[in-house]
Amino acid sequence: MRKRRAGVFNNGFTLIELMIVITIIVILIGMAAQSYEKSIQRSREAVLKHDLQVMRQAIDQYTLDKQAAPQSVDDLQQAGYLGSVPVDPMTRAKDWVPQFDNVVMSPDQVTTGMVDVHSNSDRTSPFEGTAYNTW
Repeated sequence: MRKRRAGVFNNGFTLIELMIVITIIVILIGMAAQSYEKSIQRSREAVLKHDLQVMRQAIDQYTLDKQAAPQSVDDLQQAGYLGSVPVDPMTRAKDWVPQFDNVVMSPDQVTTGMVDVHSNSDRTSPFEGTAYNTW
């Protein structure tokens, strides 16, 4: 029990005690939010790496099977090499940037095609220090 003042007991908390507890709670919430944001960013990067790997394997398989490189990411989907075009987790759109080059699989082939694909995001990874569009 607290000190007795004029016959009334004071059982509540002081304003200072409440302010200290609230400050500690706010600091803990801030730390948790920061950690949560980092884990979200790491998961987006993992999804980006996986999607790029799957699309690059589909490009290689398409090129070997058809003896010509695909002309777009949509060609991979239409030919059945991708179930659907994935959404870029960094831009949240299906706006992949294809890289074109000459892929000669036979002597009579004269067209160029897609040999690689990259993210359209110009942001830089806070963990690896490289731009997403260079992955």
